[in-house]
Amino acid sequence: MELLEFRKELLEDVRSTAASYGEGSSAAFVGIVANYLVNADVLPDFEAAFYIGAGYRNRKLRVDGYALDEFDYTMNLVVADYSNEDEPKNITKSDAEQIFEWPIRFLDETYNSNLHKKIEISSAAADLIDTIKSQREKIRKYRILLFTDRPMSGRIESFPIRDFEGISIEFQIWDIERLFNMFLADSGRENIEIDFTQYSDRGIPCLDTNTANQGETPYRCYLGVIPGVVLADVYDRYGAQLLEGNVRSFLSTKVAVNKKIRETILTSPHMFFAFNNGVSATAADAFIKETTEGKFITSVKDFQIINGGQTTASLSNARYKDKADLTAINLQIKLTVINADLDETHSLMQKISRSSNSQNKVSDADFFSTHPFHIRIEQISRRIFAPATGGAQHDTHWFYERARGQYLQAQMRMTNAERNRFLTQNPKHQLITKTDLAKARNSWRGLPHTVSKGAQANFSEFAHWVDDQWSASEESFNERYFQESIALYILFKHVEKLVTQQEWYEQGYRANIVTYSIALLAHLINKQYHNRTLDLQMIWNKQEVPDGISNQMSRLAKSVLDSITDPSRGVANVTQWCKREACWSRIKELDIELDGDIESVLIDVENVKTEARRAKKDQKLVTGIEAQSKVVNYGAEYWKRLLAFVAEKKIPFHSEVDALKIACKMPAKLPNSKHSQKLLALLGRAVSEGWKED
Repeated sequence: MELLEFRKELLEDVRSTAASYGEGSSAAFVGIVANYLVNADVLPDFEAAFYIGAGYRNRKLRVDGYALDEFDYTMNLVVADYSNEDEPKNITKSDAEQIFEWPIRFLDETYNSNLHKKIEISSAAADLIDTIKSQREKIRKYRILLFTDRPMSGRIESFPIRDFEGISIEFQIWDIERLFNMFLADSGRENIEIDFTQYSDRGIPCLDTNTANQGETPYRCYLGVIPGVVLADVYDRYGAQLLEGNVRSFLSTKVAVNKKIRETILTSPHMFFAFNNGVSATAADAFIKETTEGKFITSVKDFQIINGGQTTASLSNARYKDKADLTAINLQIKLTVINADLDETHSLMQKISRSSNSQNKVSDADFFSTHPFHIRIEQISRRIFAPATGGAQHDTHWFYERARGQYLQAQMRMTNAERNRFLTQNPKHQLITKTDLAKARNSWRGLPHTVSKGAQANFSEFAHWVDDQWSASEESFNERYFQESIALYILFKHVEKLVTQQEWYEQGYRANIVTYSIALLAHLINKQYHNRTLDLQMIWNKQEVPDGISNQMSRLAKSVLDSITDPSRGVANVTQWCKREACWSRIKELDIELDGDIESVLIDVENVKTEARRAKKDQKLVTGIEAQSKVVNYGAEYWKRLLAFVAEKKIPFHSEVDALKIACKMPAKLPNSKHSQKLLALLGRAVSEGWKED
């Protein structure tokens, strides 16, 4: 896929989205690009908040949306430049500088005039103003992101950091080429490249630990000493983008600034090296310079901190809030440079991250991208076909994206014929990401206030729920679960479009209205029809939402809007109010009687339980077959070597003795599914004791 082809597809996506949701092309463009950046961890979340107007001396103001990163308190303001032209002109530096001024003026008018009086109080723009003003003392940095479908002029190198009332403003242009390059990146995110010589003359002094293991490992490892000032400077520049996504999600639920670390910084900076565990990081590449004084890490590519996030944030915050002097602080850094293909890179990074964070009691849910749930749902999505609709003569897949960018990267090396075949079987509108699944499922579970907290917080909660459920009964996550999940996502997308088409909708709070409306439907069905529930299999089979549900959702959505914008709500800021459990409690108290025709789309709970039990049995069978296939593929010699290893290491294997004996005699004898699952469990224990899977 080339850049022009990527842009063409993006514009087609914008047009179809705008048509489906009845919104302007620019708004659709902003939403799509923002979603890209949220999935790539550039933005923590996104709130659409379009405002265009005139301020002091008739100067133009504009903002299209925002995201406050509560981890490092960066206020991201988005402004759009959407041309919708087949052959757009390059965006020049003067063009960009003019557009960047619009949100800066919006900030100025927010703080220094009566802009709030010009805006409807129950609007997304009013919420933005309230957020900017209420968080003024906490905001450490403003970042303005310009989204454009035009290519950027090659003459643009960078924009100097500006000062706004003592707080820095950074500028980023996300043009079509930068978006394309992000998709091309193996990690599915924009690579962070850091030149340490910009922060320290020679870079980071280090020891090369690779001499003894040369050629034996898929990584290189360096131990270094990094000045606290340098680590804080790098963090101030890149913020939470430095933190590997799962670690960041984990830390966001904890205290970002550790009190003990802060105390050491302020009272005993010379003891910091001795008291602190330092930082562990990974990189796709590192450049090492040898001098007469030793080796130095001069630059790194795709740098991610996988342990030491609290340390890093604490150093930066202590310098910012406490005016702490970091010059006496040094700390150790372990840099692992991973040289492997995409799948192995992700797997190895997760293993390193899990091991590095073992002292924090991080659960498997915090490393959810390699959780077996994730892998199983991906496998089911590639295997199971959705029913054909609309007279189509072929079935299709719902493509579940286990890792960022899988859908696009799958097409990168295809010929045109192969790509057309792929898109026929995996249409773009049937792409579902892990955050999509979390939104749909948590809405139906009755957690709209959690969904409203944003993609990261919602996904983290969902991951921990899945982790618990998987431990209790992994067979619950099967083909039926997948089909019902897709049905809920179809319902979610349907309600999104439905809300947009209503006369009362005024381009605000759609995300909140949708999740609360779906949660309210589930609540009312459970309350008014105790022994019945929504027939999700009907939605799966039809691949659309029946009229009986659609008509009901129109009523519920209006009631939800009236409730969340009611002047007597608990918090003036509607967006913040929707994040409170009190908001959900209030909505559950609404006196609403479901229409009688809702009964046509309900099914007895007992029938659902019976089908669920059958699906669990089927999944158990599938799991056994998969285990048996894996064990047989390893071959008898593999299991003979494993037997010798577990005997040498004295790893208990009493319950696996019979299974091992059979495996060692393949193909004369073949282990059954139960034997195979026991063998794979033993293999897992052996790996933890040092067994190499080769």
